[in-house]
Amino acid sequence: MNTERHITLFELNRLVREAIEDALPMEYWVEAELSECRESRGHCYMELIQKDEQTATPIAKASAKCWANKWLTIRPYFERTTGQQLHAGMKVLLQVYPQFHEAYGFSWIVTDIDPTYTLGDMARKRQEIIQKLKAEGVFDLQKELQLPVFCQRIAVISSQTAAGYGDFCNQLADNPYGFKFETQLFPAIMQGEGVEQSIISALEQIYDMPFDCVVIIRGGGATSDMSGFDTLALAENVANFPIPIITGIGHERDESILDMISHTRVKTPTAAAALLIDHLKGVLETIEGAQSMITHYVQQKFSIANSQLSIISEAIPRLFSIVKTRQEAKIDALYTRLPMLIERRFTSERHRLQLMDEKLKALDPTLLLARGYSITMHNGRAVKDASQLPPGAEIETRLAKGTIHSVIKSV
Repeated sequence: MNTERHITLFELNRLVREAIEDALPMEYWVEAELSECRESRGHCYMELIQKDEQTATPIAKASAKCWANKWLTIRPYFERTTGQQLHAGMKVLLQVYPQFHEAYGFSWIVTDIDPTYTLGDMARKRQEIIQKLKAEGVFDLQKELQLPVFCQRIAVISSQTAAGYGDFCNQLADNPYGFKFETQLFPAIMQGEGVEQSIISALEQIYDMPFDCVVIIRGGGATSDMSGFDTLALAENVANFPIPIITGIGHERDESILDMISHTRVKTPTAAAALLIDHLKGVLETIEGAQSMITHYVQQKFSIANSQLSIISEAIPRLFSIVKTRQEAKIDALYTRLPMLIERRFTSERHRLQLMDEKLKALDPTLLLARGYSITMHNGRAVKDASQLPPGAEIETRLAKGTIHSVIKSV
């Protein structure tokens, strides 16, 4: 073995470093997706990845570093421009140069990050989510719901330690109208990558409980922590929720997809409390207005009724006098006609009695007997059919003068 050709690992790595420095002397703008991003001692360490557009399979990976002297300038500018922190899954455009260290190996060194590229990718993703929600027909579902008339049972999704949650509860409790609200906190992560699943989990707990609305509030925090509110899964859960959801999670100029999809979006937790108080105030004003209208209507009816009673009470003596005069005239007329009416009735009844007497006389059987007729009786009844008399029956025959008793031998 020829020992003169041996070199150390350090010497080999130095040759690699020199080769890389000679071959790639420039800085390059490179598109990549962050698969990991973390800070340590003021430096930012990134893992970069590129995926196949069709299969999403990784086709390239690399490590990158941004040293503290650059990171302290790049980070605030990037977050201020995009409203986001660097996080896994984000598309970035980095200015890098290659570095190979004999002890630590190869890495890309980041000298700048273009926030406009990330903004474009974020805007594209947001627009894709919005279009998908509209295509599913759920984008405006929350807007179609109505806050209950007496919206007082409130489910609150927020961080338990957030100052905004305390401000929200204090404003509801100290409202100037004395309205009573019942609130129940469902703790959730309100910044970072755990926002989506944490809020969805809270909504699942609330789903079957008797609340009038849900309030999602975030007490302050950096604008760069808003990325968790721009996800499709969270938006779909909120859009399909059966009761109104009010959001107070952002600043005035920041509107997340969650804000867009919710029933009502306000700026802050205190604004959410003011909304609920104003809603009940409007209900109270409506009730008081209806009460005033009913009172006025009843008073008007009483006034009309009193006027009518007054008119009637004034008219009663006059009407009574008229009725009395008319009745007295009728009585006088009846008294004058009464003897004549009685005489007429007596005459009519006498004539009717005479007719009845004549009819009775015409039916008197003695008249028939005097004319030669007779009546045959059997057992006290007149015999009309001889076949009804059996042999040996005793019969009685009445004549005008006398009676004949006989016994039937044959018929």
